[in-house]
Amino acid sequence: MIAIIDYKAGNLASVKKALDYLGAKSKVTNDPQFVRSADKIILPGVGHFAATAELDRQGLRDAILDSIPANKPFLGICVGMQWMMAGSSEAPDAAGLGAIPASCERFRCSVEKVPHVGWNHIAKLRNSRLLNGIESGSFVYYSHSYCAPITPETVAVTEYAGKYSAAVERDNLFGVQFHPEKSGAVGLQVLRNFMDL
Repeated sequence: MIAIIDYKAGNLASVKKALDYLGAKSKVTNDPQFVRSADKIILPGVGHFAATAELDRQGLRDAILDSIPANKPFLGICVGMQWMMAGSSEAPDAAGLGAIPASCERFRCSVEKVPHVGWNHIAKLRNSRLLNGIESGSFVYYSHSYCAPITPETVAVTEYAGKYSAAVERDNLFGVQFHPEKSGAVGLQVLRNFMDL
């Protein structure tokens, strides 16, 4: 069973529909005990980083922290991936998970528009279980104004006002800045790979 965490900021319906289409058993939940009992966890995200404070208020941060040492696969999507970092300049008072010691920053550019909305390609940097079977240069769908820097956990990058982390991976932790639930066949392959972990 996959727990899709509801903290009032995720693209929950689209993620659930994509998993249903792939035949995965999943449930949208804000129950920490269910999150602890789930086999895998997805943290979607749309909007402002400050919304992640709801994870603390509902006890969901602790449930996630309890699940990580048990090697349960965790996937952060968009703001969900940003939450895996130490934090974001979008909401300096809201602490991230801190699994990756980096901070998300707003795009700094004068040519491209912010937010970055629409299709862009990813460039794979190394082998990745999450991106298995996906070719470098594949297009995925984005909608964001903040991004994570390139770190040792980065497995793919996208270029928009410079390069940033499109996907990160370490052990049982996975994150994508793009929206797999809106990225057509490529996005479905990402979710299928996550299901198979």
